[in-house]
Parts: sequence; C-alpha cells; structure tokens
Amino acid sequence: MIRGSVGTVKTEQVTFKEPLILESGEVLPELTIAYETYGTLDRDRSNAILVCHALSGDAHAAGYHTGNDKPGWWDIAIGPGKAFDTDQYFIICSNVLGGCKGTTGPSSLNPVTNKPYGLSFPVITIGDMVHAQRRLVEHFNIQRLFAVIGGSMGGMQALKWSVLYPDLASRVVVIASTAYSTPQQIAFNEVARSAIKSDPDWNHGNYYESFPPVRGLSLARMIGHITYLSDESMHQKFGRGLQGKDELSYDFTTDFQVESYLHYQGDRFTQRFDANSYLYITKAIDYFDLTINNSLTEAFQSVKAKFLIVSVSSDWLYPPYLSQEIVTALSSASADVEYCEIKSHYGHDAFLLEEGQMNYLLGRFLSSLTIADVMKTQAPTLYEDVTIKEAAELMIAQSVNHLPVVDSEGALTGIVTSWDISRSVAREFTSLDEIMTRNVFYTSPDEPVDSAVKRMELNHISALPVVDDKRRVIGLITAEHLSRLIGRCR
Repeated sequence: MIRGSVGTVKTEQVTFKEPLILESGEVLPELTIAYETYGTLDRDRSNAILVCHALSGDAHAAGYHTGNDKPGWWDIAIGPGKAFDTDQYFIICSNVLGGCKGTTGPSSLNPVTNKPYGLSFPVITIGDMVHAQRRLVEHFNIQRLFAVIGGSMGGMQALKWSVLYPDLASRVVVIASTAYSTPQQIAFNEVARSAIKSDPDWNHGNYYESFPPVRGLSLARMIGHITYLSDESMHQKFGRGLQGKDELSYDFTTDFQVESYLHYQGDRFTQRFDANSYLYITKAIDYFDLTINNSLTEAFQSVKAKFLIVSVSSDWLYPPYLSQEIVTALSSASADVEYCEIKSHYGHDAFLLEEGQMNYLLGRFLSSLTIADVMKTQAPTLYEDVTIKEAAELMIAQSVNHLPVVDSEGALTGIVTSWDISRSVAREFTSLDEIMTRNVFYTSPDEPVDSAVKRMELNHISALPVVDDKRRVIGLITAEHLSRLIGRCR
C-alpha cells in the first residue's frame, strides 16, 4: 500500500427497491447508489464520516482504481494519518442523486420503460440528495454519523443534513459553500445550461443512442472552471503567456495558455460526465435556499451538531461573507460553531489543493485536541522561597515569560510573569510574594483546546499552567503558542 493512501479501491453499488418520494412530489420507483468506503466501521458503528462531493465529483474520493494512477478527488485528506484517518474513522462517499457515476440519474435506465430517463427524470433538490444518502447510511445500520463533511455543493448537503436530520450527525463541516444560491451563482449556472441546450446534439436530452452534446458540455465546463479559479492564481499559472508560439497569430486560433487550458479542461470533462446530469445538478444548486421567512437563523433553530465553517480568502464564487453569514446565523441559534478562513490564492478549488491547511483544520476539529496534545511539558517552575533575582535569571535562561510558582509538593500556588519582574524593578520590590499572582487560572490535560483558548481570551490572560488531579504543575500553554496553531479560526 502507498504510504498515506487507502490503496486500491472499488466503487460499489446498492439498489433500494422502495420508492423515493422527492421534494417536488415526484416519485422514483427505485434508487441505486454508487459509493466507496475507506477504513473499518467500529463495533458500535459510531466512527462513520459521510463525505459529500461537489458538482462534478463522484464516489471515488480516495485511493486508486485498478489500472488508473489518478487518485480520488480528496485523496489529500483521506487515508492513514490524514485528517480523515482511516485507521480511526470509517469514511463513506457516494455519488449524488442525479449523478452519472453509478447513482440513479438521467442517464440511468428507467425501470418502467427500460430506456434512459433523459428529461423524464424528475427535477431534484439538495434535500433529495440528502434523503438518498440517508438510505445508504441506514444500509450500514449506522444510527448516528460522527460527522458529515463537504465542500462547495458538498457543503450544501452537509448543511441540509444538519437541518433535516439534526439527531443523526454530531459534527458538520461546511467548506467554501453557502446557505443559499446567490443571483450571481444562479446566473453562471444558467449560462452553462444554455450552452448545453444550444448544442444541436443535445436533442432535448435524447442523445443516449446517438452523439452526446460534447461541444455544449465542454463550454459549460469552461464557464464553470473560470469560477473555480482566482484572478491571482490565473496570473501565477498563465499570465499572458502564449501557447506553443512566440508571437500573436492575428486570427481566431488559440493564442494564450489560459485559452488552451480551458479547452483542455472542457474536452476532458466531456469524457467523464453526462450533460443531462449537469443540467439537473446545477438546477438543484440553484434551488438551494435554507432560509425560512428570509431568516437563516430560523432555519437553524433545531440543529444539534457542532459546526466547522471554512471559507477561502480568494474564493469569489462562494466568498467568505457567505460563510460568515452561516456562522452568524448558527451563533444566533445558539449552535456550537467555529469559523476558519483559509489563506490561499487558488480560489474556490483551494479546499481540494491546500493539503496542509485542510488536514490541520479538519484533523483538529474531528479529533478535538486537548491540552495534553499541545502543552509544553517539563515547564520550568519556581519555589515560593526564591528571590526575584533568581526568578529573573531563570526566565532568561529558559527564554520564557511565565513561571508557575509551586510549593514543596509541586502544587501550584501562583504565577510570575516577565511583566511582574519589570514591575518589581520599578517599585524596588524584593520578595516574590509581592509580585506573584496567587489567584491563578489553570487547566487540565484533558480540557479541550478550544475551551482553554476561549477562557484565556475572556480573562485576558496569556498563559495557563497545566496541573494534574493533585494540582501539581505538569506543563504550560501560552497564548502565543496556541495562536500559531489556531491561526484565523474562531
């Protein structure tokens, strides 16, 4: 097995003969779902994580298919030792309802007619996708998911899970997404759909026995792909570089590298995606709107999960303000929510590319780091009877700004800071007892890091001694150290 990889995997399928009632009132007579799993479901079935894919994704999120050296679309985050640690979690990823990679969609055979659905396939919603996913979760006899996670359209599904099934997921992660589709997002999707429908080969969706509308689908993908990149990333990747030539051609052939790149992306996309699925899925995205009576807070009144909302600084398709709106609404609904902004020039696609940031943020949120994971052990301490001069010398020797004060048994009695030392010089104090703080805030090894950080911010303190059950000092954490870990997360 490749180090850090789940190795060779295979997409599975399961068919549910029970009809699926859609939000439109239409009914699918049966449902087939394509999925992949990674890791092992534990005995009490409590370690399952559902990963939801974006518009053009599929069930192949990690590992390798036989004969193909391209890994799954989120291989950077799924595998041994990664954020979705398959030595610890059981990961499920399924192709969405309406897709074209094994789950029932417009290219599937209608069991009534034994012909492809085409446009007779009913219009679907993000909620319908989630209802279908619940069938798969029940198939594994999982009563409660450890987490539901998704980026872009996958984030919409994760949010919908939290609203539709508040008791079925303990954690929800939403990355580079939104709680409702904006007019600009709808506009881009409509232009893409128009590109497909304007291709004569589309033939009102009836092309499965002839030629697919590759020109229209390619153009739709080119339009979409532009929105996934940032202006900065395009400058860095292409600039105004010419493609295979030294000077402008002064005709309508491809001159610039960025033109060649978009054509390549469009052509490649037509080899793996169905045009009708593109129509149906983008329409589901357009319909997505969690607000109730124009209130997002009202939509979140019943949620119970702990949330991590992540945005990308350079994302102009789903800008950070949309994520911040979710955070504000969740906070107003008294939900437990954390917000992080990834600093990246990649644009919307950063969640698929920023390996280090994504693994840290997701891993920290899923594992719920405790003080024991991050504290400085063997922290230097002072006995109560030392002099201020001795305290100052120890601070300099150890290059620290905080020294816990302990009694003869090693139990915490106070703390001295470099500021206290400076104050003692100004006021000519000689005794440690005159400058040390005795009413000390402290923490324990099993306290969650987030809890300790909030307490430090609330009380305006820069360090916390770590004590055991007998109040003996076993370590120290500082605001400076924690800020490097947590960064822009709140």
